[in-house]
Amino acid sequence: MLRFETAGESHGECLVATLVGLPAGIPVQLETLNHELWRRQQGYGRGGRMKIETDTVEVVAGVRHSQTIGAPVAMIIRNRDWKNWTETLPVEAFEGGDEKKKPVTKPRPGHADLAGAIKYNFPESRYILERASARETTARVAVGALAKTFLRQFGIEILSHVIAVGNVRLERAVAWEEIVELSTKREVLLGCVDADVEARMKEAVDVAYKTGDTIGGIFEVRAKGLPIGLGSHITWDTRLDGRLAQAIVSMQAVKGVEVGSAEEQATSYGSKVQDTIHYNKDERSFYRGANKAGGLEGGITNGQEVYVRGFLKPISTLRRPLESVDLETREPHAAAYERSDVCVVPAAGVIGEAMVAIVLAQAMLEKFGGDSLVETKRNYDGYIQQVRDF
Repeated sequence: MLRFETAGESHGECLVATLVGLPAGIPVQLETLNHELWRRQQGYGRGGRMKIETDTVEVVAGVRHSQTIGAPVAMIIRNRDWKNWTETLPVEAFEGGDEKKKPVTKPRPGHADLAGAIKYNFPESRYILERASARETTARVAVGALAKTFLRQFGIEILSHVIAVGNVRLERAVAWEEIVELSTKREVLLGCVDADVEARMKEAVDVAYKTGDTIGGIFEVRAKGLPIGLGSHITWDTRLDGRLAQAIVSMQAVKGVEVGSAEEQATSYGSKVQDTIHYNKDERSFYRGANKAGGLEGGITNGQEVYVRGFLKPISTLRRPLESVDLETREPHAAAYERSDVCVVPAAGVIGEAMVAIVLAQAMLEKFGGDSLVETKRNYDGYIQQVRDF
């Protein structure tokens, strides 16, 4: 079973990621992994932290001579900002160290600060925000880059684009080719395929910045080239749509997810939103009249593009803080301010790609198995032939 874990604090020495279950023989290029980390750092509305960090990954186990060896893969992404926090977050206590702490005693509404401090019995929220921070997703993106590389061996590609920033929304359909073209740009603004809509999104971000506010939005992740039959209908936790939804909502600040055109379907008649089934006798293959299901029916991939949308709330750290309470005095006080972003929707799309890639790679290995890429491909090819012969 493919599984991963991350460790590390936002201002700690580094972030760590481990990935267990990748077959041997998958090609790995550090340039590819680092490009994904670069993409995560881009976008209009990012904060000062992105001016400090230039994320690069160190693979310290599980890859030799540019190939996976079947062993757990371990990766490190070092935090350049650590040099400014060595006395604030040391591993070992030292004399006079309490004076160096930067306690967070005014919890931020919308963040894990207060609930986490109460849960773990901390007098303030420093340790909570260090781990709850979206900085952790850097490690997820590194893992997702490996999952993407694995999926690419089977012709599966995953990309994202931005549907909305605040109340500015792209209202038209988007072709896969448009998203591919967007992914090749060296300068990332807000990740929207439509330049005119993106310009209005930028104006919305500017308003948030000028007023000391933050702004959220909606991103869409698409996966192309998936075979029919990943996931299952037989138990609740093997349904692939549920697993994808959990993966997206696990991301910091994501409060909702849509699989396919769920909102449209919920407000329409069934005759208008089901994907009709057809058969091409010459090609001996089934095809659909539309893809409102988002490539998933009954928790199983149906051969069409899989697409899911994440609904990202505005970042909870505001330069114009909201009302809170001082944990020391219990008196009303403005919430704490930690250096933060104004808008992170394009970055959330990249993180969403990573999470979708991880879930789909898990589903591929559950179905096709294999200790080596050669074995997995052999199993995959046999199944594809079975589908063709159906």
